[in-house]
Amino acid sequence: MIPTSTDVLVVGAGPAGSAAAAWAARAGADVVLADAATFPRDKTCGDGLTPRAVHELASLGLEEWVRAHAVNHGLRAHGFGQTLELRWPGGTLPSWGSAVARTELDDHLRTTALKSGALGAEGLRAVDVRMRFGRVEAVVFERRTGAGGAGRTGETVEIACRRLVVADGVRSPLGKVLGREWHRDTVYGVAGRSYVTSAASDDPWISSHLELRDEQDQILSGYGWIFPLGTGEVNLGVGTLATAKRPADIAVRPLMQLYADQRREAFGLSGELRAPASALLPMGGAVSGVSGPNWALVGDAAGCVNPLNGEGIDYGLETGRMIAHLLTEQPDRELSVIWPDLLREHYGEAFSIARRLAGLITVPGLLATLGPAGMRSDLLMGLALRWMGNLVTDEDRDRAARVWRWAGRRSLARDARAPFA
Repeated sequence: MIPTSTDVLVVGAGPAGSAAAAWAARAGADVVLADAATFPRDKTCGDGLTPRAVHELASLGLEEWVRAHAVNHGLRAHGFGQTLELRWPGGTLPSWGSAVARTELDDHLRTTALKSGALGAEGLRAVDVRMRFGRVEAVVFERRTGAGGAGRTGETVEIACRRLVVADGVRSPLGKVLGREWHRDTVYGVAGRSYVTSAASDDPWISSHLELRDEQDQILSGYGWIFPLGTGEVNLGVGTLATAKRPADIAVRPLMQLYADQRREAFGLSGELRAPASALLPMGGAVSGVSGPNWALVGDAAGCVNPLNGEGIDYGLETGRMIAHLLTEQPDRELSVIWPDLLREHYGEAFSIARRLAGLITVPGLLATLGPAGMRSDLLMGLALRWMGNLVTDEDRDRAARVWRWAGRRSLARDARAPFA
């Protein structure tokens, strides 16, 4: 039975939506978690879980579940004739990471939300809202069929709500209905992923190739990755960076196949690439219209993706927790201003400097010039891993953390458009 009304309605059952639903339900709110798909379902992603994501999963009570999957020590960086093994820095975050296929991760997170007290509604794609005086009174859903919610029935249902959390991914169709706009003047990502059988499936390091070349042997402004899953397979993918001024002129799937062919022997790859998929990624809070009086966008829908490594799961889990606490601890606060301000407080500095640095990578020839020098320094690459992974927390007081925050403050002050504005 689909309820006709609820206190908190969450649209989208990925990491951000499921985290929001779990935390809100645990705080005592009536919660409905709706998604167009029937679970388990796939999601285009690199499947990597950084220590920041592991920390959030542990706070949900899922640390042992994650440990039962692949566990990695850090990043093995390849490029420009060098290979460096860079351990996760630890500190206030866990000293280990993981990788879990999104088919399994999202299904488990959704189940966690339901066990926490949320009511699940599958096969419902949000298509419109009913509003009154600028507030969302109800969301209009179309019933869908099939695992991916691809089958249309033409039947619609409404669920009324006091508060709405929009967690419907990078494209955010419901966000667009509410006025969300993606600004491509700052850097964005173009990425593809696949699965392939590999002798390196149990490797305790995730690998990233920072010298990504096309068929003409030209260096691209991006990287390739191979993330061991511990299942006999690895997640293999490529990602490039682009801006409106310097769009990505690549065909993702052929590039991914080329990258796999180049790494086949070194990683013991066998067979064909399975389930290839690609996506565009708004990054660094490059969206406006992230909230209204009683609604808010979280995770990918709000552009919460790291511009330097394409990571979004950790921010999805974090923003889901943040919005749930805001809705349950300050239920009468209007979200129009407080939510984008809170996002900027948590991510503004890091996203600003990260997207500025990522934008530099799109400048032709710059990566080829600076890459070799960077790869020759373990210290510099160790700092890059920490900064690129946004593994700096508010509690960190060391010099690297202070430098990162200092650079972020100055970058934010110079932004023509601040994150989430």
